[in-house]
Amino acid sequence: MLIPAELGRLRVVLVSTRNPLNIGAAARAMTNFGFSRLRVVHPFEPAFREAKSAVGAGKVLAEAEQFAEVGEAVADCTLVVGTTAVGKRHLEHPLERLEAGARKIRRRLKTGRVALLFGSEKFGLTNEELSHCHWLMRVPTSEQNISMNLGQAVAVCLYELIRDAKATSGAEDLQLASAGETERITQKLIEALALSGFLDLRRVADSEERIRRLVRRLRLPARDAVIWLGMFRQMLWKMEHGASERPEGEAHPPASPAADFGGQAAETPKAQRKARGRATR
Repeated sequence: MLIPAELGRLRVVLVSTRNPLNIGAAARAMTNFGFSRLRVVHPFEPAFREAKSAVGAGKVLAEAEQFAEVGEAVADCTLVVGTTAVGKRHLEHPLERLEAGARKIRRRLKTGRVALLFGSEKFGLTNEELSHCHWLMRVPTSEQNISMNLGQAVAVCLYELIRDAKATSGAEDLQLASAGETERITQKLIEALALSGFLDLRRVADSEERIRRLVRRLRLPARDAVIWLGMFRQMLWKMEHGASERPEGEAHPPASPAADFGGQAAETPKAQRKARGRATR
């Protein structure tokens, strides 16, 4: 998640917006994702601060900064990024897809202010307005209708800034099974496949190596490793001894599946009936 200081360094700049409801929708999207610094350049309607579509975003509208020119609105930013639907226009700037552009913006927000520009609903950003940008970013929309509503475009771009940061954080926090645990699971799987006849049907020289690579591609979490190992042990015991057989001197499987789940093995129905009988005597 972007920290509050980084969220506060982003400036959402709306240029020549014609409909105050769209400004309200953009402000609402900003509050949805934790951003608060809104700037408007030459808005078409002076009463934009009263936009009814800004549900829960009244403070963002009230504190929005108003400018006459784009240059003034981005003067304190170290990175200026424009948004465009592209279409048939010829661009003089580098163009990034949304996901790649969002990664670059996140990196810059760690140290400096970034301005993210959105043009008018009808024409987008003009060439003069684009000249203030370092590079451009686009949402990959359908060719049948490439232009997005302003409020939606702001929401999608801001969501991307937040989304990938969250996804990366979650992946880093997940503790994976150790190499030793993964190898024990691999060996039990190979034993089960051999016992079931699967390997006989698909004889290849490097079957063990292929299975080992397959298991490692699963990226098993450490918390699940003991469960997988317990399941394979139970399946092997069942295949080796059948439904009724028991190894000599052994009343239960060598490894209780319930114990592998962090609990105790459940009592059999027969044991439960005996316990109820003792309780009623």
